[in-house]
Amino acid sequence: MSDVTVAPVTVEHHREPLGIGETAPRLSWVTLTELPGWRQAAYELEIGDWSSGRVPSADSVLVPWGAPPLTSRERRVVRVRVWGEGDAEPSAWSEEVAVEAGLLDPADWTAELVEPVLPEPGGTGEPVALLRREFTLGKPVTRARLYATARGLYEAEIDGTTVGDDVLAPGWTSYRHRLRYRTYDVTALLAEGRHALGVTLADGWYRGHLGFTGGRHLYGDRTGAFLQLEVEHPDGSRTVVTTDGSWRSTLGAETRADIYKGETADLRRELPGWSAPGFDDAGWTPVEVGSLDVATLVAPTGPPVRRTQVLPVREVTTSPSGRTLVDFGQNLVGRIRFALPDAPAGTEVTVRHAEVLEHGELGTRPLRGADATDVVVLDGRGPRTWEPRFTFHGFRYAEVTGWPGELRPEDLEAVVVHTDMRPTGTFTCSDPDVTRLHENVVWGMRGNFVDLPTDCPQRDERLGWTGDLEAFAPTAAFLHDTAGMLRSWLADLAVEQLEEHGGVVPLYVPFVPLLPFPVGAEAGWGDAAVVVPWVLYERHGDAGVLADQWPSMTAWIDAFAGAAGEELDFAGVPLMLGDWLDPTAPPENPAAARTPWPLVATAYLARSARIVAQAAEVLGEDGTRFTALAERAAGRFRAEYVSPNGRVAYPAQTAYALAIACDLLTPDQREHAGRLLARQVLDDGFHIGSGFLGTPFVTDALTEVGEVATAYELLLQRECPSWLYPVTMGATTVWERWDSMLPDGSINPGEMTSFNHYAYGAVADWLHRTVAGLAPAAPGYRRIRFAPRPGPGITSAAATHETPYGTAAVSWTLTGGTAFALEVTVPPNTTAEVVLPDGSAPVTVGSGRHTLGCAIEEPRPVERPKPFFDPSASS
Repeated sequence: MSDVTVAPVTVEHHREPLGIGETAPRLSWVTLTELPGWRQAAYELEIGDWSSGRVPSADSVLVPWGAPPLTSRERRVVRVRVWGEGDAEPSAWSEEVAVEAGLLDPADWTAELVEPVLPEPGGTGEPVALLRREFTLGKPVTRARLYATARGLYEAEIDGTTVGDDVLAPGWTSYRHRLRYRTYDVTALLAEGRHALGVTLADGWYRGHLGFTGGRHLYGDRTGAFLQLEVEHPDGSRTVVTTDGSWRSTLGAETRADIYKGETADLRRELPGWSAPGFDDAGWTPVEVGSLDVATLVAPTGPPVRRTQVLPVREVTTSPSGRTLVDFGQNLVGRIRFALPDAPAGTEVTVRHAEVLEHGELGTRPLRGADATDVVVLDGRGPRTWEPRFTFHGFRYAEVTGWPGELRPEDLEAVVVHTDMRPTGTFTCSDPDVTRLHENVVWGMRGNFVDLPTDCPQRDERLGWTGDLEAFAPTAAFLHDTAGMLRSWLADLAVEQLEEHGGVVPLYVPFVPLLPFPVGAEAGWGDAAVVVPWVLYERHGDAGVLADQWPSMTAWIDAFAGAAGEELDFAGVPLMLGDWLDPTAPPENPAAARTPWPLVATAYLARSARIVAQAAEVLGEDGTRFTALAERAAGRFRAEYVSPNGRVAYPAQTAYALAIACDLLTPDQREHAGRLLARQVLDDGFHIGSGFLGTPFVTDALTEVGEVATAYELLLQRECPSWLYPVTMGATTVWERWDSMLPDGSINPGEMTSFNHYAYGAVADWLHRTVAGLAPAAPGYRRIRFAPRPGPGITSAAATHETPYGTAAVSWTLTGGTAFALEVTVPPNTTAEVVLPDGSAPVTVGSGRHTLGCAIEEPRPVERPKPFFDPSASS
C-alpha cells in the first residue's frame, strides 16, 4: 500500500531505546496516510527473528511485546507493517529500530564504587575531581558499551573525547532507593590498542548545597564514580574494564562546582591529555573503594538532560551603577557559553545571573542563598570557548565583570538545558498577549523539567514539589511527552511514600529533611500520587502506569482519609498549605487564603477518591470503598460548606470552583453556585481570586456552568492579579506570585518570589481544551473531542497535539462576530467528536481533514452590574 506508511516503532516511552530496563517493552507506531477514515485492521511485528504473524487488531499504542523477553545486553531489531480495513495487502515495513537492554541483573555488575580524596569542604562549592585508568584491547572491536553512574555528577571521556551528549548525569533520584545508570554506545571510540578512560566528578545534588536551609551533604559526604565498560570482539569474547582500586585521581580545573552557588574554572589548572593514553599520572592519588548496592541501579525510563537550544544575546547595556549587563531576551534555564578572548593568564571573568532587573540593576534578592555566580580564570593561551558543566541557573540577565576590553554580543550565548522531552503541543490565538502567555508556560515548563519537575530553577530550592505538578500535569502532558520522565519521578514518589513515610506523600520528591516542613498529609500536594498517574493514563492510554502506581495511589487515599478522621473534618490536623498564594495573602503569609484549607482538603479528598475508583475499574480492581469515600466526602462538603440552594459558605472563587469542578453539588445547587461563581468573578473585578489549588479549576468551572464569557473576561484581564499582568510587565515565563514584580518595577518584598514557576500556567490546559477545543475523548486520544468555545475578545485560535496516533489539529475563526469556521485534522486509526458552538448535535468524523461551520450569536463581554455597595460612598 504505497499510500500508507508506518513511522518507526517507539519502545515504551524511550526516545532512544538503548540500555532499557524492560525485558518485554511495549511497542507503538504511527500510521501516515491521507486516506480519509483510515482504520487499522491488523498488524505484524518482527522482533529479531520472531514474528507475530498477522494479528487482527486495531491496536497500535503500547502493544505487548509478544516475543521472548530480552536478556541483559541483548539487542534486537524491530519493525512493523499494517493492514487497513478492507486491504488485502499490507503496508511496507517500517524502518528498523534497534532495541537494546541494559544490565538487568545485579549479578551483571562487576564494577566498584571509587571515591576520590577531596580537600576539606569550602563555603561555596567543592572542586571537581578527575579519575582515570588505562587499558589495552588486544583484539578488534565489534561493539562497546559504557554503563555509567555516580554519586554526584559525572562526565566520562575516552581518549580525550567526551562520551555522550547528556549533561548533569545521572540526575537526581531518591538515591537511597533508586540510582539511574546510563548506557552509551562507544564503539566508534575504541579499536585494538592502548586506551584511557576518564571521569570528571562533581558534587551535584548528592553532595552539594540542597534546599532552602543552607544544607549540603544531605545524601553523603563522598562523591563516587561507578563505570563498567564492556567491549565485544569478533571471536565472541568480551573485555570488561571497570572502576576499581587501580584508578587514580586528582583535582580538576573546576575549583568550585555547585548547583546553587555556581562554578569556577581556573584554566591554568587544566591538564591537557589527562584522559588520553600515555598521560603521566604518577603524581595522582589512588582512589578509595566505597560500597554501592547494585540492587538500587535502574535504567532510565525517559530521556536525559541535554543542551536543547542556544540563544544569542539581545543586548549589552550598562546599568545605572556602571555594571555591564547582558539581556538574552528570554528567561531560561541553563548556562552561558563564552568565546574567551586572548588575555593575560590570571585574568578573572565573573558572571552573575538573575531573572529580572530591578530599577536597572541585576535583581538577585529572590535567589536567596543561591549565588548563581560563575567565574573563569584565563590561562593566557589564546582565544577559546568555555561553558560551566556542573551547574545550571535560571536567568534572563547576566552581569559580567572583569572582561578584558569591550564585551560584545557575539562573545557569549545562552545554552538552554533541560530534560530532552519531545515537544508535542502548540497553541496560538488572535490575542498576542494570550499567545505570549502560552509561550511563557512552555518556557516555564522547559526550565523546571530539569531531570525532575521542580517548583523553580533559580533560587536555593529547585525541589520536586508535588503540588505544583499536581496542578500542572495536564498542561505538561499536552506540551511535551513527559511519560517516561514522570514515570521515573512517580517511582521515586512511591518508594519515598511507602518505604519512608507510611503512605504519606512528601511535599516534594525526592525528599530531603528541610525545616520547617514535617511530613504529613497535605491536600493537593499528596494528591499528585493520584492525579499524575491518571493524567498519564488519560493522555497516553497507558494503563501500565496505573498498575505500577496502584499501591501508591491507594496508600495516599488511605493516609488522606486517615488525616480527615472518621467525620472527615480534619479535626486532628493543625494546618495545611491550602490555596497557597491566594492573591489576597500578604507577602509574609502565603497560606492566608480566602478559602479555608479544610474546605479545600475536603474537595480534594472527594476528587482523588473518585479518580482512584475510576483507576480501579481500569485495572479490574475493587473500587467500591473509594467510590463510597468520594460520596462521603462530597456529602461532608455539602453539609458543612454549602447552603441548600448552592451558596458556598465562603465567597471566594476557589470555594465555588472546587464545588463545581469536583462535582460536589446536587444539580439544583450546581446551577445556583455557577451563577454565584460568575458573580464572584465580577465582584472581584475579573481579577484572579485563587491560589495554587483553586486556579486550575476556575475557568473550567465557569465553562461547565455556561459562563464562558466570564471565563474569557477573567483570562483577558491585564490588571494585577491576572494571567496577563506579567505579560504586560515583559514576563517571558510564568511567575510564582501574581505580583512577583510590582507595577513600579520593584520586586515583591516577600522572601519567596520566583519569576519562573509553572503552577499558574495550568490555565494552558483550558486554553487547549476550551479556547482551541482539542481534548482526548478516550484514553490516549483513541477518540478525540473537538469542542471550541469562542468567547469575547478572541476571534481565532489554533492548537496541535502529537497524539500517540499522530498529529491532531484544530483551528477556528470567527468572522463578523457570528460566522464560525472550524477546521480539524484527525489522525489515522482514530475518530473524533466535533461539537460546534451553536448547540447542534455532535458530529462523529474519521481520520483526515474536515471543515465545518455554523452561525453563532456574537460573543459579547459580560455586563458589569453595579456592586452591592459603593465602596467610595461615605457612611
